Amino acid sequence: MKKPIITSIFVIVIVLGFIFGSNLEIPYKYTAYIAVAILAFLDSLFGGIVSNMKNEFNMTVFVSGFFVNAVIAIFLVYLGQKLNVDIYLAAVIVFTTRLFTNLSIIRRLIIENIEENKKSKKE
Repeated sequence: MKKPIITSIFVIVIVLGFIFGSNLEIPYKYTAYIAVAILAFLDSLFGGIVSNMKNEFNMTVFVSGFFVNAVIAIFLVYLGQKLNVDIYLAAVIVFTTRLFTNLSIIRRLIIENIEENKKSKKE
């Protein structure tokens, strides 16, 4: 598949997820699982965007990273609930840190691309 098609699929899936998920009521006992799964998804999504912008995107790495991250994070939530300790907060902190790191890389790459386009127009 070509990159524009992959990007279009991602955008469509995200929009559909927001549309169908906005009216969904989640029982309280599952909220930690859902929160960690959403963070794992966002971490993989923004990591995929960064690698795509660097022309290093690999679908196998993207999909396996999402599932491995989600499984480990969900296991931490489960273990924490069994031990009555909020271990899942470690996953939340890691995913949030990586999310902001990827967002800063995306911002930097966009700015560099804009500056390169300005330089090429002047020449």
